[in-house]
Formats: sequence, C-alpha cells, structure tokens
Amino acid sequence: MTSPQNRTSRRSFLMTAGTFAAGSLAACEARSADPAAAAQPLRTTGFDRVGLDALSDCVLPDELGLEGRRAATAAFVAWADGYDPVAEEMHGYGYAEIRYLPPDPAPAWRAQLAGLDILARRSRRKRFAELDTTARRDLLAVVLRRERGDRLPAPLAASHIAVALLSHWASSAAAHDLAMGRAVTPLTCRTLNNVTTEPSSLPASRT
Repeated sequence: MTSPQNRTSRRSFLMTAGTFAAGSLAACEARSADPAAAAQPLRTTGFDRVGLDALSDCVLPDELGLEGRRAATAAFVAWADGYDPVAEEMHGYGYAEIRYLPPDPAPAWRAQLAGLDILARRSRRKRFAELDTTARRDLLAVVLRRERGDRLPAPLAASHIAVALLSHWASSAAAHDLAMGRAVTPLTCRTLNNVTTEPSSLPASRT
C-alpha cells in the first residue's frame, strides 16, 4: 500500500515533469514556427584587438592620437559585430523592389588580419603588432598593391580590413570634425540658444 507521503511526492514529481515538458515543447514550436531563425547560424564576433590596434596605427591619421585611434577601432568592432547580414534595406515610398544588404564581411576581414600576422612572421620574423609603424606600412603596401580607386568605398564594399577600418572612420562625425578643425559634430541638432555660437576647437590629441 502506498503511503500518503509517497503519493504526494509522486504527484509533485509528475507535475514538475509535466511543466518542464510543456515548456520544452513550447520552445520547440516557437523555433519551428520561424524557419529563418532556426536556420540562422550563430555568428562569430570580435577581432584580434592587438592586431587590429596595430593596423589602426598604420591607417588612421596620426592627428587622432592614440586615444582617438583606439576609440575609432572600438567603434569599428561594435559596428561589425552588430551588422545584420542580408537584412532588408530601407527603401523609399513607392519602391517596389526589395533589396538586401551584403553578406557578413567580417570572416574575410578576420582572415586578412590573421594573414598580416602570418606575412609578418614569415618576412620579418615578428608578429605584425611587434613591428614598428614603418615596417607595418611596408607590409600593407604589398598586400594592398592591387587596390584601385580614386575614393574610399563604403565600409561594406571594402575588399580589405585596412580599407574598411579607414572607411568606417572617414564616415564618422570625428572625421568631419578633424577635417574642419572644429567640433562641428554633423548629424546632430544644436539648441536655439547656441545656434550662432562658433564651434569650439578640437582638444589636443595624445599620441
């Protein structure tokens, strides 16, 4: 004969198991209801920051200073990690054609960054980040010798990570400010009481 205590324990176990099974079934149904989400592979994010910082010191302007270049590199990484591959593009009213963004360029960029390190080890017996700026730029000149064009492409259209990094910074507010020599901060609204105030000078950079 089963005791009341055993019946209570068995009932509690069955209720717990049933709740767990129902939750698992609901999760599976939700995933199967969205085939695109189920088929979406997990993205690898992040970059070798030591190598990327070394690259930024070669391609970003010296006038940014060390802090400015590190900030630009961090912004590039955040943008690349947050990119949504093949997402639907924004389109204006009345446009029937639906266009999609390019596939994820980050895997190729990571491979190119690793390639710079391999090239540096084979030709200079050092890691790319261990070379001085002149030696890094010499290696980049070899890697980028086939790059052509009279202007920077959009970051997503850049065929090499060095070009993508420079292009991403060049489209930023910081690049406009540096070009103007003033804190213009484009794409931001100024308050009415400060609309006639001349933009302030940029702070001195720290190399």
